[in-house]
Amino acid sequence: MITHEPNPIYRAAPSRYENMPYQRCGKSGLLLPRLSLGLWQNFGAVDSLANARAMMHRAFDLGITHFDLANNYGPNYGSAESTFGQVMADGLNHYRDEMIISSKAGYDMWPGPYGVGGSRKYLVASCDQSLKRCGVEYFDIFYSHCMDPDTPLEETMGALDYIVRSGRALYAGISSYSPEQTRKAAAILKELGTPLLIHQPRYNLFDRWIEDGLTDVLDEEGVGAIVFSPLSQGMLTDKYLGGIPKDSRAARADQIYLNENDISEQTIEKIRALNELALERGQTLAQMAIAWVLHNTTVTSAIIGASRVEQIEDSVSALQNLQFSNEEIATIDSIVK
Repeated sequence: MITHEPNPIYRAAPSRYENMPYQRCGKSGLLLPRLSLGLWQNFGAVDSLANARAMMHRAFDLGITHFDLANNYGPNYGSAESTFGQVMADGLNHYRDEMIISSKAGYDMWPGPYGVGGSRKYLVASCDQSLKRCGVEYFDIFYSHCMDPDTPLEETMGALDYIVRSGRALYAGISSYSPEQTRKAAAILKELGTPLLIHQPRYNLFDRWIEDGLTDVLDEEGVGAIVFSPLSQGMLTDKYLGGIPKDSRAARADQIYLNENDISEQTIEKIRALNELALERGQTLAQMAIAWVLHNTTVTSAIIGASRVEQIEDSVSALQNLQFSNEEIATIDSIVK
């Protein structure tokens, strides 16, 4: 009979705060690590719990205090939060007051009319479910994951205000809202007395939409920004320098976020040129891509994904060189545009 050794009690590294820089989120009093760990992929029911545990522990040991979740992260839906809850119960919960834990609701989660959107009914019910799966009493940040055009913005923001006032979360956030939607959301929350803390948009070298108005709104409103997909779903790494590997995410037929159609020969040429510049800077392409998004003064933190511990360590190494010369920025712009 095979027996499984119990997970040893986790003890965080005493040096965990020595090298990670922290930045104030907008005009709030909250400091976020420049890098946050996202559990969008590789933390689901189909993935290794031992690997997930190792990645979360290593991230925290390196000063990554923020863990970003959503109700539908998996697969299956909810399973990333359940994995997170198991790791917390194994000993990480001892450090709960040193952690920023966030989750979201907006995209489809369960069947029927009440399992998707921006209604008060859905957001509050989903938040309660997420708290149970994560095994925590409150979230530090709870987001409206996406704008719902069929629900009045006043209702969605009112739900976030209620979630904060009821003790389910400490701060309110939104994700992927347009500049005008963001301005309106911030105004509603301000009037309700629950300031908008943070916006979570997609941002990377290949996707700069936030520069067309959103960063101006966030600066004017005093709202922080935490960006996701800084590596453009893995395109901004050395993985695709020689083309599309057969075992890569882009080669999988079931991928909806990145596939072969997204990586043309022209795109690969850009990736190669960016890689050459990264090497001149003494960085990997991934490290330079992370440093580039953090170079934007509006960005508080960047969410990194990982499938193994070494990727987290590589990403943290990017923080050793966040400076870009004017010539480097011009070179990057000429390559990408």
